Amino acid sequence: MESATTVTMPSLDEPGLSKQDVAERQADGRGNAVKTSSSRSIVDIIRANVFTLFNGIILGAMVLVLLTGSWKDAVFGVVIIVNTGIGIVTELKSKRTLDKLSILVASDYLVHRDGADMEVPHDDIVLDDLLWIRSGEQVPADGAIVETWGLELDESMLTGESRTVRKKAGNDVYSGSTAVSGMALIRVTAVGEHSYAAKITAEAKVFKKTTSDLNKGINTILKVMTFIVVPLCVLLVWSQMNAVGGWSHALATGQWRQAVVSAVAGVVGMIPEGLVLLTSLNFAVAAMRLARKNTLVQELESVETLARVDCLNLDKTGTITDGGIAFNELRMLDGDEDESNAKQALFDLSNEEQPNGTGKAVLEGLGREGFAGGAVQARVPFSSARKWSAIVSYTGTWYMGAPEVIISALNGDYGNVLDMVTENANEGNRVLLIAHRSGQPAEDFAENPRLDATARPVALVLCSERIRSDAESTLQWFREQGVRCRIISGDNPVTVGAIARKVKLTGDREPVYMDARELPDDIDELAKVLQNVDVLGRVLPNQKKAVVQALHKDDHVVAMTGDGVNDALALKEADLGIAMGNAAPATKSIAQVVLVDSKFSHLPDVVARGRQVMANMERVASLFLVKTVYSALISLGVVLTQIPFPYLPRHITYLGALTIGVPAFILALAPNTRRYIPGFLKRVVLFALPGGIAVALSVLLSTWLLPGIMHWDMTNAADLTQLRALNAIILFVLGILVLARVAQPLTGWRGLMVLGFTVIGAAGVAIPFVRHFFALIVPRGSTLMATLVVLAVSIAIFLLCVGTARVLAMRRQAGKAAKG
Repeated sequence: MESATTVTMPSLDEPGLSKQDVAERQADGRGNAVKTSSSRSIVDIIRANVFTLFNGIILGAMVLVLLTGSWKDAVFGVVIIVNTGIGIVTELKSKRTLDKLSILVASDYLVHRDGADMEVPHDDIVLDDLLWIRSGEQVPADGAIVETWGLELDESMLTGESRTVRKKAGNDVYSGSTAVSGMALIRVTAVGEHSYAAKITAEAKVFKKTTSDLNKGINTILKVMTFIVVPLCVLLVWSQMNAVGGWSHALATGQWRQAVVSAVAGVVGMIPEGLVLLTSLNFAVAAMRLARKNTLVQELESVETLARVDCLNLDKTGTITDGGIAFNELRMLDGDEDESNAKQALFDLSNEEQPNGTGKAVLEGLGREGFAGGAVQARVPFSSARKWSAIVSYTGTWYMGAPEVIISALNGDYGNVLDMVTENANEGNRVLLIAHRSGQPAEDFAENPRLDATARPVALVLCSERIRSDAESTLQWFREQGVRCRIISGDNPVTVGAIARKVKLTGDREPVYMDARELPDDIDELAKVLQNVDVLGRVLPNQKKAVVQALHKDDHVVAMTGDGVNDALALKEADLGIAMGNAAPATKSIAQVVLVDSKFSHLPDVVARGRQVMANMERVASLFLVKTVYSALISLGVVLTQIPFPYLPRHITYLGALTIGVPAFILALAPNTRRYIPGFLKRVVLFALPGGIAVALSVLLSTWLLPGIMHWDMTNAADLTQLRALNAIILFVLGILVLARVAQPLTGWRGLMVLGFTVIGAAGVAIPFVRHFFALIVPRGSTLMATLVVLAVSIAIFLLCVGTARVLAMRRQAGKAAKG
């Protein structure tokens, strides 16, 4: 709603739009409202977490068991609820946090309608509005300048160029830029989704799921197991029906229920359900820990991705620098000039009614030294046309501006001064020149300003972009970790190269910089060029995206930081997009990681957390996959030999919790800084095979041989229960050995953990409720002797399989070394 406001503004002849004009434009969609979404919708998040392959398999198995009435054997289904809940809650929390972060402070803007100025909300601006842009305001819509009163814009969010731009009447202005000084009246030419910024970010706002090696590996296991599980499940049901006397007998006596439960025992064992749960939980815990350090993780998998990154593309403004300007020093050129007078003159020259960024930096810097405004008799404000400003004081006339412009107007040869200017500019400084003339200027100086040729250069004003205090140490950390960092900016490559030198981007080596206008268009050629380039300047938004594509050509895992709209496309193209907290809302919406307080120094925390997730989850995956391997092999052996299934689903629930589930949780959250090594799935499979084969062989041999030795009748429920309980003991002991192998080295807390779960497992059998609920026994008499013999044989088989695997692994490594 419009509300009249009392604002003193220049008078205008044009009345602007009428209320009817505004109403018509709002009715037909020519208003400035834009539908924004900072992240996935709630429905998308729920759908992605509920409808998974894993959930489908486990849910199907649980329903089958529940149909038999054996609810104790369906406890494994609880993992669906827990796993899905963790994923949904964590992503919803991230969404809420980001949505809050993305909401800009609602600002009203001054428009000229019906011959009067009035404040309206951002969304109520319409096409053809006459809109005032005042210092400090962000431009809300595209427009053309009707009239300007020294408007100076910061367009770095759009172009990446950190220098401010003076605007003239007729110039275009774009939404997303910010007025740093002056004022202007513009006519709105594009609103809402038709604005320049909205067009750039439209493509970037399409949701892109982060690629996770960990999830890819787990999903590969699940897909392979799906192809095995479906036919094997059918065969298991068929074999178990035969084991209880055939289909007719099973259906007539109700023993089909036990046959189904036995078949599900094999199916559930093959699915590493705890691994999927623990992966989600581990990502969630990592995201929560990072949140405490003001790092927001939009997608859980992105915690892992930075552990794999080997190329980090950094946007200069907002990442290496904070976007502000710092006054470095006043370097005197004339030894006869009083430095205190020169500094006072510099303060007064900068102390305009609406100083620009450089002026503000000078005022802040000299203010700390105790300088304050002096007596100024006359002033010529800075003009982009003149490129200099001037004041008249009791010490004479002082000029400040672009060195080449001032020197060209002076008498004398000051080539040495220009050389000093160039030298300082190449070091990343913004250089201004101060010239001085004693005495008073002409009487019409203020009305007809001109440079006096008799003035002489007295000092250089050196300013630079303010470099973040944490930039150098953070870049050093990445170098030590083997991550190649590049700075990609819209600024002058010489300036960016100088900043890269200051923060030691390449350590002791001189960084190689290049103008992006010289880059080849062909992606393959660009990939070759980038191998030897550390800094790119004058980069356009589409070139940032091309740089990421070129690095992908060489199989690099690329992360990209940014804060402006011009970074959005590159952030989306990268394997991992990292946005600063003060970034444009559209940029934050497509980034997987947001550094809420805009501190570059948080990135090592993200990398370290990612490495912890990857290294620990490799241990955990190895632990879970052993169960998958032996379950598949035991199921195959059961089908081929038509024997009753060797154990129950509840045995797997109990033993899995003590030898896999809970220990895996502890191992997953333990400190681990190992660098990421490609080949996650291959290493996990090679680790799991010998242990899985040993367990399967031990259980099958026990099931095949013990009934004959102990004279057990497998059609007798008591004898079958005893055999299955004995096999549960074998599974527990070998499970502890597998855990000990995964947890190595067994020093400190790791050894105590393995010992603790061994004691807990054995003690649990002594508790009547636990023993009866999970169908366990305490061996006695001849059964005890048989158990000890079987365990000894099983341990020998385990050591033989693991030892053989180690020998083969050593031979493979020796072969690779010989070839190398």
